[in-house]
Amino acid sequence: MSSSLDFVNYICEQLEGVGAIRSRKMFGEYMVYVNDKPVVMVCDDTVFVKVLPCLSELLKDRPTAPPYQGAKDHYVLDPDDRDTLRRAAELAEEVTPLPKRKAKTRG
Repeated sequence: MSSSLDFVNYICEQLEGVGAIRSRKMFGEYMVYVNDKPVVMVCDDTVFVKVLPCLSELLKDRPTAPPYQGAKDHYVLDPDDRDTLRRAAELAEEVTPLPKRKAKTRG
């Protein structure tokens, strides 16, 4: 089962004001970017953020689970807890590097 676009849009609305927010469909699910950094994953209409040291105190009571088969555990966030969702995204964005650009090959 994949995530609905309406749910992804809701998560993006919850994050408005944190930075430049956009989503991208990837691997059949969605990645939400904050300031062009991949911060939040949405899989099966569930919100995930990577387990990072900077999030341990904020999310100490949140469950963890893999967002997809074979993935490492991520924190599972409550999409309706706007304050925690926003704070987790802010903290994760600070330590997440920008993705490296793929070099275009000339053919």
